[in-house]
Amino acid sequence: MLASPEPKGLVPFTKESFELIKQHIAKTHNEEHEEDLKPNPDLEVGKELPFIYGNLSQGMVSEPLEDVDPYYYKKKNTFIVLNKNRTIFRFNAASILCTLSPFNCIRGTTIKVLAHPYPFLVLLDCIFMSLTNLPKWIPVLENTLLGIYTFEILVKLFARGVWAGSFSFLGDPWNWLDFSVTMFEVVIRYSPLNFIPMLQTARTLRILKIIPLNQGLKSLAGVLTHCLKKLIGVIILTLFFLSVFSLIGMGLFMGKLKHKCFRWPQENENETLHNKTGNPYYIRETENFYYLEGERYALLCGNRTDAGQCPEGYVCVKAGINPDQGFTNFDSFGWALFALFRLMAQDYPEVLYHQILYASGKVYMIFFVVVSFWFSFYMASLFLGILATAYEEEKQRVGKTSKKIEPKFQQTGKELQEGNETDEAKTIQIEMKKRSPTSTDTSLDVLEDATLRHKEELEKSKKVCPLYWYKFTTTFLIWNCSPCWSKLKEFVHRIVMAPFADLFLIICIILNICFLALEHYPMSKSTNNLLNIGNLVFIGIFTAEMIFKIIAMNPYGYFQVGWNIFDSVIVFHGLTELCLANVEGMVLLRLFRMLRIFKLGKYWPTFQILMQSLSSAWVALRDLVLLLFTFIFFSAAFGMRLFGQNYEEFVCHIDKNCQLPRWHMHDFFHSYLNVFRILCGEWVETLWDCMEVAGQSWCIPFYLMVILIGNLLVLYLFLALVSSFSSCKDVTAEENNEAKNLQLAVARIKKGINYVLLKILCKKQNVPKDTMDHVNEVYVKEDISDHTLSELSNAQDFLKDKEKSSGTEKNTTENESQSLIPSPSVSETVPIASGESDIENPDNKESQSKSGHGDGKEKIKQSSSSECSTVDIAISEEEEMFYGSERSKHPKNGCGRGSSLGQNSGASKKGKIWQNIRKTCCKIVENNWFKCFIGLVTLLSAGTLAFEDIYIDQRKTIKILLEYADMIFTYIFILEMLLKWMAYGFKAYFSNGWYRLDFVVVIVFCLSLIGKTREELKPLISMKFLRPLRVLSQFERMKVVVRALIKTTLPTLNVFLVCLMIWLIFSIMGVDLFAGRFYECIDPTSGERFPSSEVMNKSQCESLLFNESMPWENAKMNFDNVGNGFLSLLQVATFNGWITLMNSAIDSVAVNIQPHFEVNIYMYCYFINFIVFGVFLPLSMLISVIIDNFNKHKIKISSNIFITVKQRKQYCRLKQLMYEDSQRPVPRPRNKLQGFIFDLVTSQVFNVIVMVLICFQAIAMMIDTEGQSLEMYIALYWINSIFVMLYTMECILKLIALRCFYFTIVWNIFDFMVVIFSITGLCLPMTVGSYLVSPSFVQLILLSRIIHMLRLGKGPKVFHNLMLPLMLSLPALLNIILLIFLVMFIYAIFGMYNFAYVKKEAGINDVSNFETFGSSMLCLFQVAIFAGWDGMLDAIFSSKWSDCDPDKINPGTQVRGDCGNPSVGIFYFVSYILISWLIIVNMYIVVTLSEDDFRKFFQVWKRFDPDRTQYIDSTKLSDFAAALDPPLFMAKPNKGQLIALDLPMAVGDRIHCLDILLAFTKRVMGQDVRMEKLLSEIESGFLLANPFKITCEPITTTLKRKQEAVSATIIQRAYKNYRLRRNDKNTSHIHIIDDDRDVHATKEGAYFDKAKEKSPIQSQI
Repeated sequence: MLASPEPKGLVPFTKESFELIKQHIAKTHNEEHEEDLKPNPDLEVGKELPFIYGNLSQGMVSEPLEDVDPYYYKKKNTFIVLNKNRTIFRFNAASILCTLSPFNCIRGTTIKVLAHPYPFLVLLDCIFMSLTNLPKWIPVLENTLLGIYTFEILVKLFARGVWAGSFSFLGDPWNWLDFSVTMFEVVIRYSPLNFIPMLQTARTLRILKIIPLNQGLKSLAGVLTHCLKKLIGVIILTLFFLSVFSLIGMGLFMGKLKHKCFRWPQENENETLHNKTGNPYYIRETENFYYLEGERYALLCGNRTDAGQCPEGYVCVKAGINPDQGFTNFDSFGWALFALFRLMAQDYPEVLYHQILYASGKVYMIFFVVVSFWFSFYMASLFLGILATAYEEEKQRVGKTSKKIEPKFQQTGKELQEGNETDEAKTIQIEMKKRSPTSTDTSLDVLEDATLRHKEELEKSKKVCPLYWYKFTTTFLIWNCSPCWSKLKEFVHRIVMAPFADLFLIICIILNICFLALEHYPMSKSTNNLLNIGNLVFIGIFTAEMIFKIIAMNPYGYFQVGWNIFDSVIVFHGLTELCLANVEGMVLLRLFRMLRIFKLGKYWPTFQILMQSLSSAWVALRDLVLLLFTFIFFSAAFGMRLFGQNYEEFVCHIDKNCQLPRWHMHDFFHSYLNVFRILCGEWVETLWDCMEVAGQSWCIPFYLMVILIGNLLVLYLFLALVSSFSSCKDVTAEENNEAKNLQLAVARIKKGINYVLLKILCKKQNVPKDTMDHVNEVYVKEDISDHTLSELSNAQDFLKDKEKSSGTEKNTTENESQSLIPSPSVSETVPIASGESDIENPDNKESQSKSGHGDGKEKIKQSSSSECSTVDIAISEEEEMFYGSERSKHPKNGCGRGSSLGQNSGASKKGKIWQNIRKTCCKIVENNWFKCFIGLVTLLSAGTLAFEDIYIDQRKTIKILLEYADMIFTYIFILEMLLKWMAYGFKAYFSNGWYRLDFVVVIVFCLSLIGKTREELKPLISMKFLRPLRVLSQFERMKVVVRALIKTTLPTLNVFLVCLMIWLIFSIMGVDLFAGRFYECIDPTSGERFPSSEVMNKSQCESLLFNESMPWENAKMNFDNVGNGFLSLLQVATFNGWITLMNSAIDSVAVNIQPHFEVNIYMYCYFINFIVFGVFLPLSMLISVIIDNFNKHKIKISSNIFITVKQRKQYCRLKQLMYEDSQRPVPRPRNKLQGFIFDLVTSQVFNVIVMVLICFQAIAMMIDTEGQSLEMYIALYWINSIFVMLYTMECILKLIALRCFYFTIVWNIFDFMVVIFSITGLCLPMTVGSYLVSPSFVQLILLSRIIHMLRLGKGPKVFHNLMLPLMLSLPALLNIILLIFLVMFIYAIFGMYNFAYVKKEAGINDVSNFETFGSSMLCLFQVAIFAGWDGMLDAIFSSKWSDCDPDKINPGTQVRGDCGNPSVGIFYFVSYILISWLIIVNMYIVVTLSEDDFRKFFQVWKRFDPDRTQYIDSTKLSDFAAALDPPLFMAKPNKGQLIALDLPMAVGDRIHCLDILLAFTKRVMGQDVRMEKLLSEIESGFLLANPFKITCEPITTTLKRKQEAVSATIIQRAYKNYRLRRNDKNTSHIHIIDDDRDVHATKEGAYFDKAKEKSPIQSQI
């Protein structure tokens, strides 16, 4: 329970109150039952004291007061102190361990000092810690600050005491940090040794003092610590898999990265040959290695056929060091773990892919695919899911607390306010009575007047501005001068507020945006003049708009509207820019033109709602943003102090010219940029440099700290933003007349167009006059504020009217039939085939009649758990298909219906023949064998495309076979299409979206055949890449995924347009800042840029002697126009090629000026702002809308939207397998020895020993290193032999104990195979040699047993719980992976047709290219994880006007040239990135939002219902509720709570499990709309999992039964009391006559005495 709702006033803390507290605490210790109190969240330390506790007088400031929180006052022996801001400071009153008494004058003085903190000292210290070149007087300031911090610690020690409880000095961990840093600084500063660098590094910890000074940051740090506790299981599982994959990497790639192409010197050569490329980075030992042009490290190679091959004259040998300065290898466990961590973080993974594939072979790409899926996808999903759960729990906790406390505070505040008003009224009344006691009526009137005046004064006091300001505004800002002026104002008001005025304005805004986007480089004078004139025109239009609105609305009314203020700012900016156009240095004013784009938001409800959601999210998350910024600032300062001097001293280790690189930590700004780059996911290159200059011992821990803590903060902020945008249903857009006027104007234009068309076409049509007025009223009454984000972010454009909502049902049906999304109100069949089509048929009258009967009504499930259940579930369309499994919705003989080929008479002979033909076609296309045949042909037709690579011309036979296959496939598909035309008719065929897709693919087949006939039509052949699209219509799994993607992504279109608008702003800003400034003069010999000291501008570059070979060149990624700007921003958003782009930006000087190194370094801010406001925020908006739509459709069908109906049944079975241990027990053998061994191998101890052996075997593998000694090699061989022997003994023992049952368990078969292969691996090297069998073979086989750690009931329970989401989401994941593979397949074929012969440079090389299908798939896998696509696009940019040869002869083929097509390449990569991103985001959502289905609830249920009757006795309900896990757990005594749930009871006082689950869930979640949806989902899932639910009619409820028992008890008591009183009355009037009567009376008395004794017992019962 919370604190007492009755607030206690502020009372000084005295000795008497101290004694009372002591007595109360002593009394509560003696009592057995303590009062259950909890701390009040609104009375925590650091928060402001609510005003309901009374006013704070001057004498109470900084003075000890009694604690107002009963929890601390009664239990913790504390008191509080308030400062002037009413901030709460809490202290322990006990005097223990050097703690002074609360009434000691020294402690009182220190408390007064402590109650007034000075945070500006910490901020000042932070500023000076960020400086690199410190002034001479800095040591004096540092000593002063040290003295202040020391004084602060002493004050805290005296004020709080050393140890007196949780509010003492040592009770706060932040005080420990302050004390440690201060003592460390004092000791080092005054020690004789020189520890200045260490001192400066330690002082940076003071930045963290900002956290305890802000209560919000402090509580947030506690929440994140709580999140870390929840993440412990995932962290352990991640480390486990990192170790396993590292050991696998060691076994596969150890020593492979040292294989290089080496040239042996010739016999007659006296001097060593060195690389022809003139690589400047070679060293003496490697001068005979082969280097690719521009590469720093030698070319890697391998001995496999699919590995990298050396050029002629070079041999692949193992020599030299590993690549990347020796830091990238798998030669030991540590470096292998480092490489796997890099792969998990996806930092330059493409480079590591290429290195391994060059050295080992392309087949090992499987290893990287598995690693990328497991870590980058699944483990990341687990982290996101747990963090999201923790955030939602914290959000609910805060929400519940505020809901409970705020009404109490509001009620108390109202009571206080009413009390004050009553007191004042009484005072006035008394004074009036004293003045005129005889005139009561007059006094009452005066009292009312006084009360009214008092209220007016209160209202005036609430106003911000003084009264004379309001008089000034009414006089000078409200213009009501004369009647003429009023008429003019009314006339202007009509013009400005007219619908067409707003339409004209929005057209001007759109044209202005187009003019802003038309700027480019180079631009002709005429274009420049046109844009300048357009700018003047738009400024004039916006100025006239502002003037007219000021005239129409008055200045006072005009500036009361926020959008009008924004418009006035834009106008004043435009006028200022015109006035300062010729002033130097004012070019940056052009950037503020981008604000005009935001004028569009006035007419865009979605934009307004997003902005309001963002503002409310900022209010809620500002502490989190501040904490993230504090961490980045601290990391930058810490890194600068730790590594700054090392970068200066050892810079020659990383740069041949001994100059600082672009990314270093020598100064604060570069250190800050380095930390920001780490948080963006690119850290490995800067880590290599750091390890070169400062060593591994400091760099690796620092980078791990930044990566782990920084990413935790970023992910938590991202999830908080997603949750904020998802919960923005309470945020509504303000009503504005502009949006309504825009709708009215569009409606009038439509009406005019229709009228003109009717007149032109001379059609007589009676159009009701009131129709348009009704439409107008609909638009006027449309309340934008009622729309939420999820409603407004649909696929309809914001300029469209609401024709669909007021249109006819027929139009709706026709529109739905054009989509791939099935309508829930229309059946999904064509007239004949009930199972063929997935899209509704508008001509099917039977279907329409069936679906039309229940229009607007929901079908209710007949089978409910009980009549008393409160939830009725509407059956969704797919669920109805499940329950009505094979029920046919159409008659089988419906071939003639819906035909568009014509209707013939049934009596006619020709008609019968035609009908029989159609029936025959119907039976053919509906036959399952025909469908399987078409599906097989579809797969074959798609698979043949994979053979058409660059080697197809050399394989003549295969080429001929493929040509004939294309013809056969085309004829088969044409025949299928004709059969369906005959069966269904044209209209029914083309109303099906999937059939339309098939028709398009057939056209593609025909065009590809036509393209082979003539040379000029050859480009049509490349359209064959669309052929695999037909696979979508043939397989239900892909159909389901496509439908689900459309449902979740199409509604995001409106939000996507908002994000696109943000990108447009940044793109236009990039054009203004960088257009034409990325040009540079390149040295053709070295390929590097000339220094600006040698070449200063374009004219000097063109005057050089060799300007013909290398002219003044532009960067391939630039901002010369808006299109290039969008592409460059996409590279920044995906963090591919963004470093090169930023380097060009910060080196840019001006147009036609040679760039200079970091001359414009603060242009980094542009890219940082884009990453924050153009990537982070829009990404959270889009994902929040996708999640909302996913949940909405998931609730509708009560299941995962990415699985089919059949898979739902499999899903239920899978859940049963995961939740139950289906393994049958093995009978114990009767033989004593076998029985003993059986007990041994089935015991938990034996299982633990086996797990320990597996772990020790993995540890033994970790010892292995490359180049180890012979003794170590022999020792590891014998260790492996010992493990093989132990596993063999385990296998033998289990065979003896389990007998034939051994091979009935899958895990035992796996162990048996491991033993067999291990023994074989040990023996083979002795017979055939170690060249055929790798020494690591046995180790990898033995390592495979580590999978036992994930086994249910054997390994750690936390591993099993974390693996459950993957297993439960496997069906949906497999469906999505199939679609991803199809997309990759289509794009791989397209890439082979267009980029197979592109010159190998940048990202296209011998491993990653588009020459073959396998290489294309490898490239697309890289692009799917946003790795290295910038390099591939860079190679494709080698067009005819750049470095490529359009006439180059390609051996073995007729294709000439090695140039790329930039426009096709841009479309190719951008479209593939968007499609794959949408699919992968939905994959994350499927795993992150995987359903738990209350697994633990049903596990506990099995113990109470072993017979699976689905009922338990009501007497067991209390024990069952106490056995559950939180949050459904209900501690004893819980009978009262259970009775209050009002559970339905069947015959025999039995309760159904579903009723219990629904009631317990409602108790935890509360009553809400979301709650009802959740209950619906729970019941639907239960019904799907238990289709044969055992139902009994309920006869009562727990509450009714309790009421009946209580009523019976009351009746019994009353009746017994009545009988006792009646007997007493009779005995008092009867005289005893004889002994018999005496005896009889005695017996009766004894009987009544017994009755009296029984009555209290019965009453208790």
